[in-house]
Amino acid sequence: MRVGRGSPIKSLIVAVSLAAAALQTLRAQDVAVQIDDFISQYHQLRQFNGAVLVGKLDSVVYEAGFGLANMDWGIPNTPDTKFRVGSVTKQFTATVILKLVEEGKLRLDGKITDYLPDYPRETGDRITIHHLLTHSSGIPSYTGFPDFQTQYMRNPFTPDSFVTVFSGMELEFEPGTTFRYNNSGYFLLGVIIEHVTGLPFHEVLRQMVLDPLGLEDTGYDHNQEIIQRRASGYAKTLTGYENAEYLDMSLPYAAGSLYSTPRDLFKWDQLLRAGEVFAEPHSAESMFTPHLQNYGYGWVIRDLPIGNDGKKVKLVEHGGGINGFITGFWRLVDDGYTVIVMDNTEGSKVTAVQQGIVNILYGEPAVRAKHSVAETLLKIIEERGIEAAVQRYSELKAAGSEDYDFGQAELNALGYHYLDEGDIATATTLLELNVEAYPDSFNTYDSLAEALLRAADTAGAAANYRKSVELNPSNENGKRMLAQLGVELDAGLGDAVTVSPEVLLRYAGDYELRSDLTIKITFEDGVLLGQATGQGKVELVATSETHFFVEVVEAQITFDVADDGTVNGLTLYHGGASLYAAKVR
Repeated sequence: MRVGRGSPIKSLIVAVSLAAAALQTLRAQDVAVQIDDFISQYHQLRQFNGAVLVGKLDSVVYEAGFGLANMDWGIPNTPDTKFRVGSVTKQFTATVILKLVEEGKLRLDGKITDYLPDYPRETGDRITIHHLLTHSSGIPSYTGFPDFQTQYMRNPFTPDSFVTVFSGMELEFEPGTTFRYNNSGYFLLGVIIEHVTGLPFHEVLRQMVLDPLGLEDTGYDHNQEIIQRRASGYAKTLTGYENAEYLDMSLPYAAGSLYSTPRDLFKWDQLLRAGEVFAEPHSAESMFTPHLQNYGYGWVIRDLPIGNDGKKVKLVEHGGGINGFITGFWRLVDDGYTVIVMDNTEGSKVTAVQQGIVNILYGEPAVRAKHSVAETLLKIIEERGIEAAVQRYSELKAAGSEDYDFGQAELNALGYHYLDEGDIATATTLLELNVEAYPDSFNTYDSLAEALLRAADTAGAAANYRKSVELNPSNENGKRMLAQLGVELDAGLGDAVTVSPEVLLRYAGDYELRSDLTIKITFEDGVLLGQATGQGKVELVATSETHFFVEVVEAQITFDVADDGTVNGLTLYHGGASLYAAKVR
């Protein structure tokens, strides 16, 4: 039967279509309201200060700015604010490399020495462009050098001169055998680009990528240039904010020197989705093909768990952290979602914000922001003294409050706040409280020992340094301090203990340190194993039921276990730093 213009059937179809569109609009509005409410919680608790854009294919689901781009002048963040993006730069550097491959000027299997003849041949003859792109070169990463901050970070370098800082070093492993995140590799890619084209890296990037694609709000963040709508970078303290440490932008270079906006990154996302970036389809295939530890060329390609029912979605993403800034760029490619979160304060919780947004998009509950116990206790100490603060901490812990962050980093930060202020007595009380709360963490004893040493309590300092080494035999700082105090270590100090298989099985799962770095814990053949993104499995040796050390990399892990036995996350101690990773699966 032919349906005429005024037929009841056609009218019904139109009505149903309009109703469906209205419901979809209401759903989108509801999601936007939920996202705004969720992010506002983090902003109100000083755990987020930046701008967010959430997209669905070519439509913006939500965008907003939070806090200030410039705190001196009170200028707000917006989706058009320009943020330094750190390692998100790497995908743009990889794009230039692939375009040069398309033009026949580079080969992915070409060696470093094919393009940089002065590079040491002993290593340069063994490392390919592919190795540099995939963090599998074995070259030591310059940002991990112990003296990077004191000797290099503030000083300008030409690309060729800075290469000599690391080019003569021994490789950490045979190229192509291991993944180890590496800024030196992407720095070298920038130098290779310059030698092949005869132009500065930033100019090649502009000519080959940014201008042709209309990415007008993305570029190389030179310190000396005036860049409109550029955010200032800050570090969060317990009492407010301070300017981030100065970094000469010749150092991040092709590994991390770009700026962009949420809107420009969303435009970049759409161009990639539409296949408009490369001349040849196989270039995009190369970029998004996962290699060691799911790393492609400037991107991480992995599955993202959603909720608690085992559901996963494919995620193509990369994060970026640089002095004063953190960026998270997530692309849920199968469902067309894009989540861009940019922050101009160190110490913010960008990954938690991203995960919460994704949960909302898929109808799952988002983890709400928690109050900082350190900030709460600081106010009490200043108003009523340390005894009142200790009492309040005990009350909150006893009540099992889920509104506060009781992580060991909280009291540690507060203790060092007072240590820096010269109030050694208050610092000692707080760090003793942290030892009581986390008796299996070597770092709590190490921190307390430092406070006691400043108080001239050498016996107490030595006892706590000994305990820290007992829990963590690879705590070189503790060993060094004990040697300075004239204390000899006992044979067998820090020997392993036996932990039941039932307890070890609880620790199995995935723990996310940052968007591009996950630690997978498995229990195999009676042994607990850890595997960081791109690296091999290593045995975790227990020194207590919750604390483990890794001899081969001089690292330690403490599992965060709630009173009911739930494993919430872990803290990784390595190279003098402590990093918390929430359990995501």
